[in-house]
Amino acid sequence: MFEISNKSNLLEEDNYKYSLQDVSEPNLFRDFYSYTDIPKVAFNHRRVPIDMPKEIWITDTSLRDGQQSVEPYSVEQIVQLYKYMSKLGGPFGIIRQTEFFVYSKKDRKALEKCQELGLKFPEITTWIRANKEDFKLVKDLGIRETGILVSCSDYHIFKKLKMTRRQAMDTYLAAVAEAFEAGVMPRCHLEDVTRADFYGFVVPFVNELMKMSRDAGIPVRIRACDTMGYGIPYTEAALPRSVPGIIYGLRHFSEVPSEMLEWHGHNDFYKAVTNASTAWLYGASAVNCSLLGIGERTGNIPLEAMIMEYASLRGSFDGMDPTVITEIADYFKHEMGYTIPPMTPFVGRNFNVTRAGIHADGLLKDEEIYNIFDTDKILNRPVSVLIGKASGLAGIAYWINQNYSLKGDDMVDKKSELVVKLKEWIDKEYEDGRQTTLSNDELEEKISELSGGKYDRT
Repeated sequence: MFEISNKSNLLEEDNYKYSLQDVSEPNLFRDFYSYTDIPKVAFNHRRVPIDMPKEIWITDTSLRDGQQSVEPYSVEQIVQLYKYMSKLGGPFGIIRQTEFFVYSKKDRKALEKCQELGLKFPEITTWIRANKEDFKLVKDLGIRETGILVSCSDYHIFKKLKMTRRQAMDTYLAAVAEAFEAGVMPRCHLEDVTRADFYGFVVPFVNELMKMSRDAGIPVRIRACDTMGYGIPYTEAALPRSVPGIIYGLRHFSEVPSEMLEWHGHNDFYKAVTNASTAWLYGASAVNCSLLGIGERTGNIPLEAMIMEYASLRGSFDGMDPTVITEIADYFKHEMGYTIPPMTPFVGRNFNVTRAGIHADGLLKDEEIYNIFDTDKILNRPVSVLIGKASGLAGIAYWINQNYSLKGDDMVDKKSELVVKLKEWIDKEYEDGRQTTLSNDELEEKISELSGGKYDRT
């Protein structure tokens, strides 16, 4: 039998209506996941179309998933991070939502302090246990939407929950019914979706959620969670690892609207950012991130990375203020005591710093040669060099010009007497056994001496 598809507006066979496969033994996809080997990437050569939504945005889990992996944030720190996210996301709310815990007095105090700010974006949501008491707690706090965990792989259903697929589905659907009864919009976190039986459990389950949503007149948001970072962005990769396949399947076979579909990924295999961008491209409006990528194990999708991905895909920041990324990084370092690895893109100390003399020579001629974009304008982070054994005359000249803000005729070049003398001193330092780079204070003191006090910072 054929019927018109609401998604494609074409006649399609109704055998694409998938029913729950309530198997007696778990399907652990051992061909992909043998555990004693690296997970394998298989291809089925089924190509699905790119389906970029009209609107895309970012949601945040810094205060939930992110906070689980570090020392708990204070109320003041949570409030400040919330302010930063609002400023970074801009007036159009590209950072659309952020989620909070609600179990401790501190959690609720932080949430209420953020509510008192009266900021439109990011919308405050929560993450709770799926029971009637917690739904009432969320409702009493004035929260519109909350996340609930609906683990969907047989690893979780059989091994952790000790249930059958039918029992798990019935439990999850009952929890959603309780959310509806409390007047709360549920966000269903499809935990471990990249190890789940997609057509045997995920699609039939989400179909039931969408039917309940239509009947109740209450939206249900679907968050596809790549809990272990197994997702693959490659075209024609096989399920359950295929990000295009998962997003297409939820859109096409479960008719989840793009604006109700969200991707949450982890970085265990260095694919968090690419997978998130792929989810956008194939039909999910939202990607769920955390500041600096802080999260379980190898971390979540870095929010600042998706700011850049958004601008790359849309050709504009659409009101976002990327200089706030530098403010956030400074706050984590200086106020929260968090150590950012120095090579981390956009926020690490050395992300736009060069040590190599040949690179510094290029920077001296035109910084565009060796800088990824105008980091001074976009991130309020001017390109810089570190002075060490390999810096060379060009690197020293560049450092002096930048450090002392020299412009026009005041600038030095690699033939300047001061630069040559400073290079001779640096070479002597390393000939005498020095191994580390030179600090700003050391360089400024020596420059003051060599210049007869012309460049004196004291």
